[in-house]
Amino acid sequence: MALEAAFFLGQFLRSPTTTGAIMPSSRYLAAAVAAPIPERGDPVVVELGAGTGPFTAEIQRRLAGRGRHIAIEINPRLADRLARRHSEVELVVDDAARLPRLLAERGIPAADVIVSGLPWAAFSATVQSRLLDAVLRVMRPDGAFTTFSYAHARPLTTAIRFRRRLHAAFEEVVPSRTIWRNLPPAFVYHARRPRPAPTG
Repeated sequence: MALEAAFFLGQFLRSPTTTGAIMPSSRYLAAAVAAPIPERGDPVVVELGAGTGPFTAEIQRRLAGRGRHIAIEINPRLADRLARRHSEVELVVDDAARLPRLLAERGIPAADVIVSGLPWAAFSATVQSRLLDAVLRVMRPDGAFTTFSYAHARPLTTAIRFRRRLHAAFEEVVPSRTIWRNLPPAFVYHARRPRPAPTG
């Protein structure tokens, strides 16, 4: 665990705007973000910003061999480590903003659940819009989107802007209670019923 934390910190120092966290997420946070994955059927689950895989492991546990799990990670070093640990996952080393094309290339028309580990509060308004638009374009009408935020980031202007965008993008957005057994403490946004994505 100490080596994992040191590796993750190193990636954060190299690229703080894409890594966004100084520590891997805890299993408690992972369980909260993966909660919308259905217990039956063959759902398509897309994971954004998979990192070293704490969410990946929980998604795989919940799927238990069902459906498809596509993990997207822009950092090649994190992706390499993830691939060695989770060879069963369809790993894509690319920008999550290209999500519609990435899924189309794999013959996937839409996602049932999208789990995001992206550092939304670290992104500019333009990047937030591009990423959220990409998410909306690939979700089923009854799809679920989950992401998290650190508790200390809640008052940041970028975090407030993202919350407003999230509420504008989905008919239902429900924040979880604070997950104190994470470093730093965090909470999860559960969003459902995406509104139509902008055209053009």
